[in-house]
Amino acid sequence: MEPMSLAAVASVVDGLLTDVPDPDARVTEPLVFDSRTVRPGSLFLALSGEHTDGHAFAGAAVRAGAVAALTRRAVGAPAIVVDDVLAAAARLAGHLVRFCLPETTIVAITGSAGKTSTKDLIAQLLPAAGPTVATEQSFNNEIGLPVTVSRATTGTRFLVLEMGARHLGNIRDLAAVAPPAISVVTNVGTAHLGEFGGQDKIAQAKGEIVEALPPHGVAVLNADDPLVLGMRDRTSARIVTFGTTDNADIRAADITIDAQGQPRYTLITPEGSAPVRLRLAGEPQVFNSLAAAAVAREAGLGVDETAKLLSDATAQSRWRMETTVRADDVTIVNDAYNANPDSMLHALQTLASLGCAREDRRTIAVLGQMAELGADSRAAHEQVGRIAAAQGVDRLITIGGDEARWMQEAATAAGGITAVHLPDQVSALELLRNTLREGDVVLLKASRDVQLQQLAEALHQTTG
Repeated sequence: MEPMSLAAVASVVDGLLTDVPDPDARVTEPLVFDSRTVRPGSLFLALSGEHTDGHAFAGAAVRAGAVAALTRRAVGAPAIVVDDVLAAAARLAGHLVRFCLPETTIVAITGSAGKTSTKDLIAQLLPAAGPTVATEQSFNNEIGLPVTVSRATTGTRFLVLEMGARHLGNIRDLAAVAPPAISVVTNVGTAHLGEFGGQDKIAQAKGEIVEALPPHGVAVLNADDPLVLGMRDRTSARIVTFGTTDNADIRAADITIDAQGQPRYTLITPEGSAPVRLRLAGEPQVFNSLAAAAVAREAGLGVDETAKLLSDATAQSRWRMETTVRADDVTIVNDAYNANPDSMLHALQTLASLGCAREDRRTIAVLGQMAELGADSRAAHEQVGRIAAAQGVDRLITIGGDEARWMQEAATAAGGITAVHLPDQVSALELLRNTLREGDVVLLKASRDVQLQQLAEALHQTTG
């Protein structure tokens, strides 16, 4: 963060300094909302959540080196008191963008699936064109975006921001804080379907990232997704498309999947073509990498350099198709970060492709519920069960309540698959320990609140 005095910060956020011995003390490090991550020079955000109140940790944050805390009330430690901490953080981030980062190109990414992987790929390509700061993990909301913006300095050439949405207007508000020059939309699926009330509403929300572009901006759109491609009518910015269709500006041809589930393809651009061999599992990574290639092209990278960087790129965010092999040759695919019907389909397709790589390899899907699907929940869970059967998965293990059971029952009814439902991860771990054999591939996937990564970690600690 560009250094700012506490007095200057208070002026920007319309706050009141309390218990501040030196108003000229400078904030020199990014915003933080976890007192355990404070560095000397940070500004601590005292956020009030469902289970914790950040005001209780303001003193600890200051003792750890924070210059002050941004709070809603006096806390007995140096603080800037405001009416709304999140709103104040957004105002500060907007100020930084306007006055400290005028030469920084902001790249914004959204989509129902793949936005974090796409962001991670872009973040590995753009440093070849200039200093780059990108959203960490999936801090893509009204908390994470100001934190990411505060990590940039005047020397930052590219600021890569993932933008998520649970409601109409969320992305519009984020883009107002950090107006993009390049907007990327990966796809429109069924994530948060219950929150939005329909796929058309999801498309409307995701398209806010395109509407935020200035006339000289660039919209990077998925040519294979009609709902995304239709967003070109919502902006006067230049359109660049990516996909597998012949009319896509940036496209993939001759796609193959190797024994590790990693795609290979020929990257084709208006300037030429080059081979790509991804180190990420799953065919959906082709689309993610094409979107990243389109952004790299806008940054001035050539096709050969882009292809090489894509081929060298690795997974950056945890629990997203993390693929590891145990000593007993059991492959564990940990995709437990989150789940929706579209990402479930992609994960099961990847699992099936891994199974096809060897004749002796069994495929096992361990699935939990998908959240926020509203009235479509049962139908969506049953469809995932049928997809598992149709993909030729050998065994399905579902964990949890009624939603997980619906998957198991639908898979059993579809036939051709052994499907069992278990109440919890403890029983699933016991079953897997007793039945896994050399060469098996295990996929673990569910919505975030299921915490299925705990089972993945337990499986890593045993070899039978």
